[in-house]
Amino acid sequence: MARAILLAYAEEVRKRRVLRVQRRRLRDTTDPMQLSDKEFIANFRLNKCGFRQMLEEIDVYLPPIQRKTAVRNEIKVLAALNFFAHGSYQRRVGDSVLNSMSQPTFSKSLRDVINALNAREVILKHIKFPMSLGDRKIIMNNFMKEYGFPGVIGCISGTHVAILRPTEQELAFFNERSYYSLNVMIISDANLNIRHVNASFGGDSTDSRVLIQSKLYKIMENLASREECWFLGHSEYRQRPWMMTPILDAAPCTPEEYFNQQHARVWGTVGRCISVLKARWKCLGPKYLHYDPLTAGKMVNACIVLHNIANAWDVPIPEYEPEVHSKSIMNNLDRGQPDDFDEESPTIDATRVMLVDKLWKDRT
Repeated sequence: MARAILLAYAEEVRKRRVLRVQRRRLRDTTDPMQLSDKEFIANFRLNKCGFRQMLEEIDVYLPPIQRKTAVRNEIKVLAALNFFAHGSYQRRVGDSVLNSMSQPTFSKSLRDVINALNAREVILKHIKFPMSLGDRKIIMNNFMKEYGFPGVIGCISGTHVAILRPTEQELAFFNERSYYSLNVMIISDANLNIRHVNASFGGDSTDSRVLIQSKLYKIMENLASREECWFLGHSEYRQRPWMMTPILDAAPCTPEEYFNQQHARVWGTVGRCISVLKARWKCLGPKYLHYDPLTAGKMVNACIVLHNIANAWDVPIPEYEPEVHSKSIMNNLDRGQPDDFDEESPTIDATRVMLVDKLWKDRT
């Protein structure tokens, strides 16, 4: 009996060695760059030029290769892109990139790529909040040219990314739709680029609370003291000189109703941006991320870096259905008060009054 067990174990070890050799040979002969442009984009959501640029940027942040049999960085990154794009570790027929890696090897490679895409230098290069006046003017001009709405430096909203039940502080991640998630704050520009992301809050946090507790809050408070620029946000955010929200109970055929209509049209940019993001990188929804909240947040950051790279290289947007956005302005004017609502604060903001008047006068 003992002899049979030893023989079976030896045979299992032999099979594993053979499989490792086969996978190594497959990796050595794999050249995804030989795929057609259409096939490459379908598998990895970047074109070849964008991929080469991204690989060159993050290569320095990937662990150095110390063994001849180790997985090449190119294959690591392509396997991670394939996972981000399709939302699961699947061994599709003919998919040599994934077939050349075992599950443990893929998991380690994915972690390495996520960490590299979260390197501070990479994040700052590809997720750029407009800190300079020149950058803000470029964004404002793009919104003005596209929509005729002045002063906008970004449209803001939150989106939920589903995760498995966390082992710690689970209530902080249980959202109002009765599943566990991250509530990810996203700010987009008129070209569907993401200018800021915060993926560190659980689904129990409201959009307003995420903003209030972020560094961006103080940045915008300081900006408002010297410049006329603002975000467009839904009605859960508190109206401020730098946050334009819809006007509640606007009467028909009035400047206020016209403002709401124009506001909704422009603010819809962030909803389209989120839909495109999740269409490109299906790991962000509707499936659950099988990772702890910290790793899931890093994965969100990585996908946003890749989203902006794809935009920079004019990668075609995959077909998508617009996300059913829970913060739709025209359907949610009567939502609850923001977390920082103050009964004694003025209900009329002079900046918004000025903006309402300007839009009404400039209408065609």
